[in-house]
Amino acid sequence: MDLTDALRTTGSVRAFLDEPVNDEDLYAILDDARFAPSGGNRQAWRVIVVKDEPRRRALRDLYLDGWHDYVAHVLAGLVPFSPLASDEDRAAATSKREAAMASSTPDGFPETLDRVPVMLVVCADLTALAATDRDLDRYHIAGGASIYPFVWNILLAARARGLGGVMTTIATRNELGVRDVLNIPNGQIVASIVALGHPASRATKLKRRAVEEFTTTDAFDGDRFTASR
Repeated sequence: MDLTDALRTTGSVRAFLDEPVNDEDLYAILDDARFAPSGGNRQAWRVIVVKDEPRRRALRDLYLDGWHDYVAHVLAGLVPFSPLASDEDRAAATSKREAAMASSTPDGFPETLDRVPVMLVVCADLTALAATDRDLDRYHIAGGASIYPFVWNILLAARARGLGGVMTTIATRNELGVRDVLNIPNGQIVASIVALGHPASRATKLKRRAVEEFTTTDAFDGDRFTASR
């Protein structure tokens, strides 16, 4: 597959055909994904392929609990789990929790997470992350730069093989429970759950903002950057 085509057509897939993905294909996907960049080339990722049905169901329940919190924020008109959320925002989201639970559907992605063809839990080794914003008095994000390119590579490698999937961080809401289910040791954190499979349908056109809408020249408030400059 052409790289530009892959970049422009790899969307989030949450509905899959009832068709397995063999271990050889999954191995090949991970074999390609491992060439992602990471700080100091320390490759701080660790992947758990979850096949055991009781563990899958336990992860689904933990995920669904976090999903209800996510939907509660949406129902309250908020950006879910915003780092800038006020106490009032948090209270408003909490007040919508029951409504969020009532909105669940039996065939939704969170409710059926245990039945996805491939479930990967991607962990990050804290001892290997260069979190350059560690000491700043704000939300910390830089350490993820050594992990999430690898997760994105998984999705690109899957797309190249006619598969699809989604990277989701909802389960980190209940990280302690996830750690217990999968025997994840101290020093390792949960970065993402990745679901993969044969897509039930494929988005034909992804919608994104134009370059001019998010790029400026010389300063944050500078002139919009365009190809004619």
